[in-house]
Amino acid sequence: MLKNTKTDYGWISILLHWIMALAIFGMFGLGLYMVELTYYDAWYKGSLDLHKSIGILLLGLLLIRTLWRGINTNPDSADERASKFEVTSAHLVHLGLYLLMFTLMVSGYLISTADGRGINVFEVFTVPAIPFAIDNQEDIAGQIHEILAWALIAVAGIHALAALKHHFINKNNTLIRMLKVKK
Repeated sequence: MLKNTKTDYGWISILLHWIMALAIFGMFGLGLYMVELTYYDAWYKGSLDLHKSIGILLLGLLLIRTLWRGINTNPDSADERASKFEVTSAHLVHLGLYLLMFTLMVSGYLISTADGRGINVFEVFTVPAIPFAIDNQEDIAGQIHEILAWALIAVAGIHALAALKHHFINKNNTLIRMLKVKK
């Protein structure tokens, strides 16, 4: 089953979810590592290039994921006992995750292109810089990027804790639906 149904997620949604989740946590770790490097460290440029390239690919995946979510069925809540507050909270957290991911990636783009150069993605293609910049763009976008990265990790952690709560306390299949596809 590739597409979602009213009760379950399909393989495309599941793969997009887990690829992005793992990549974002990996990018967070790489970001923490990168900020400790000095210009003279052996992996200074390589880590920056890797971070930028993966970031651009993640932005593309996020756009695909958003489009897929828009044209595909969204499964109903797995917990028929969920209160209106829980259902509304879940929707707001998902919306927040998408918004945080998008603004985080745009801020990364603005950091990387502040000098007017595009982003070379794994030596395969280049994403051009916007034709203008604002004063201190790199610093402003850098501060925003750091705050958003921590916020995304915090909200993703809450999201993961909620999934575990549903699995172990509520004993419903909320988590299972994002791990495997029904046949």
